[in-house]
Amino acid sequence: MISYSHYYNIIFFLLFYTSHSPPLFQNCPHFLSFQTVLFFLFFSCTVPMESAAATRPLGSSNHTFRNPHNNSHSAASSSSSRHHHGSLSPTSVLVIAVSAISVVVVLLVVVAIVLLRKLRADHVSRAASFKESNGSISSSINHVVVHRNGSHRFVPRSSSTATTINFNSSPDVGGGCLSTSNMGHKTPTRHRRGVVQVFTYRELETATGNFNAGNVIGNGGYGVVYRGILSDGTVAAIKMLHREGKHSERAFRIEVDLLSRLHSTYLVELLGYCADQHHRLLIFEFMPNGTLQQHLHHKQYQPLNWGTRLRIALDCARALEFLHEHAVPAVIHRDFKCSNILLDHNFRAKVSDFGLAKTGSDKINGQISTRVLGTTGYLAPDGKLTTKSDVYSYGVVLLQLLTGRIPVDIKRPPGEHVLVSWALPRLTNREQVAGMVDPALEGQYSKKDLVQVAAIAAMCVQPEADYRPLMTDVVQSLIPLVKNLSSVSSSARFQNQISPREGSMMSKKNDVSHRALFLC
Repeated sequence: MISYSHYYNIIFFLLFYTSHSPPLFQNCPHFLSFQTVLFFLFFSCTVPMESAAATRPLGSSNHTFRNPHNNSHSAASSSSSRHHHGSLSPTSVLVIAVSAISVVVVLLVVVAIVLLRKLRADHVSRAASFKESNGSISSSINHVVVHRNGSHRFVPRSSSTATTINFNSSPDVGGGCLSTSNMGHKTPTRHRRGVVQVFTYRELETATGNFNAGNVIGNGGYGVVYRGILSDGTVAAIKMLHREGKHSERAFRIEVDLLSRLHSTYLVELLGYCADQHHRLLIFEFMPNGTLQQHLHHKQYQPLNWGTRLRIALDCARALEFLHEHAVPAVIHRDFKCSNILLDHNFRAKVSDFGLAKTGSDKINGQISTRVLGTTGYLAPDGKLTTKSDVYSYGVVLLQLLTGRIPVDIKRPPGEHVLVSWALPRLTNREQVAGMVDPALEGQYSKKDLVQVAAIAAMCVQPEADYRPLMTDVVQSLIPLVKNLSSVSSSARFQNQISPREGSMMSKKNDVSHRALFLC
């Protein structure tokens, strides 16, 4: 028979262990129930032992003198006494058995819950972890998608749903790139919009012809861009970041983080990425018509017409509106310029290059940050990093669309070196504004539209940030101008279908109306 003392010692040990080992049990929802059962067992053993001790005869002390002539009788009765007082009654055995079964059931439930939580956590972490050389970074990516008019999608950060991105200096077995659950995939799958894939370095070598110089489509301060064809036939722009310096590493991390969460028809889509000990590559959707910089300032390109320029201005304004107003926290691009505006096959604009972007509050420790980065000619003069910094840069781009000039041109006559300084006094003068327009646009616009666009540009490049508009206001100001372009083009198509005589009469009427418009 098992004595009370054995149960007593075992249960006391369990109580002591659970009370002094909270890290093991503190996340268990049934911890209190488990301790309650242990206390019940503890007292169920303590009470019978106390009652047994209370009913023991007074003469049964260990120090009782025995008659040497009755040794055999004393030994027998002592053995019988020990057996009687150390055994359990049937009721106590039943109580202990039920309690023990309860403990086992609670333990099984606890173990099952812990295992399920561990399996779920492992599944989430495996789905998003990958390796890189400098330790680990954390990118919180919430899978709850917020749609706005079907054109924007922002996946906000969430403390409850975190994706941990890990890096390791050793290359993975699949080819030396980011190691995740889909590393080393062999079956080509068609890219799905909004899904960022992981590519091996070997795959990208194949896509670009071993990074052949003939496939180079761009070269900037942060890297070289190649045209490549992925294994599923998708044409992509593959950007290889420069290896030296921490800025390239930071740019890589920021772009992967932001473009994994931000999805809009006005932002260049990130298709995937790759990283190993030395290489950092970003894979974007291919934009066949290059950059706005090329079409405005390179002679080998045909000049953009007035309608195309207005649509590009509206697309860019919507991109910044999405970053400033619909992303949480707001995103400051910090390097908005013509070379970071890409054009698709329909000359619709999309904003790219988020390597310098900043998220979160405009203030650091209560003070507005003055660490302004970007490109000379596009930087706001106030030197404060806010969303209004992007508004100023947008105003410079709008001036380039109007004038065809670059932001800083030392080849110009004195007083015309800096585009904003030269243009700002003329933007508010109805007589001078027509003289600053790109000569390639002659005869393509009405003076009313020109004055309105000039007024928007003038507000955006104000020296004081408080006087610059929100990008939402810019968008609402440009929408009627672009809609008017559609109605004008419809009228032109109708005019092509009428008789020559009616056409000549209508053209004379239009000439009169245009003269009246320019006189107003």
